[in-house]
Parts: sequence; structure tokens; C-alpha cells
Amino acid sequence: MNTERKEFLSVMRLPPVRLDVQETAWYLGFAAHDVPVLVAAGLIKPRGHPPPNGVKYFAAATLAQLRDDPQWLARASDAIVRHWQAKNAAKSKRRAGVSALSCAAVASAALQFKC
Repeated sequence: MNTERKEFLSVMRLPPVRLDVQETAWYLGFAAHDVPVLVAAGLIKPRGHPPPNGVKYFAAATLAQLRDDPQWLARASDAIVRHWQAKNAAKSKRRAGVSALSCAAVASAALQFKC
């Protein structure tokens, strides 16, 4: 966040009506990289119809309601945990596959070398 915006927001009593991804993350207490996970899980929705690679904005009023809902917070936290578990499991699976392939390649190379 640039310093001018930070100063402006510190003077304002109300947050702006729309927040970008970074501001949404700060407001909800999540990391910025968690916001796309929350969107994909259907737990928050960007306002308007932004293109897939466009800047997403979220309504502060909606976020304020969600922030005060302990059930939503539990669902959001669970969605983040599930996302990273799936991502880490896929990474482990890829590593296991690569090491198995590399072992097979080394073994076949060793056999060819001995011949």
C-alpha cells in the first residue's frame, strides 16, 4: 500500500467501499495469497465482472458481515487448510514419482554401462 493511501485511510473513520485483494486480506486477517483460495471456494465474491487476470475488488460491507461471522471464519480457515493440504500432497506425489523415475533411470543406465 502506498504511503498516501495509508495516510488517507488513517484519517478516514470508515474503510473505502471497495477493497483490493491485499486490503481484503488485511481486513479479514488472511494472507494475500489466501484470497484467491477463498474466491475459488465460493466464500467471498469479487464485485462486478472482473476478467480472470484483472484486479478484483470486494465490497467492504459484505466483508464486514463475514468478518463478524464465526461460522464463516471456520469455513474459510478449513478451506485454506484443505487447499494447502491438497497442494502439498500433490507436490509430495510429484517428488515421489520423480525420484522413482530417476532411480529407474540410474539403474538402467548402470546396467547399460556394465554391458
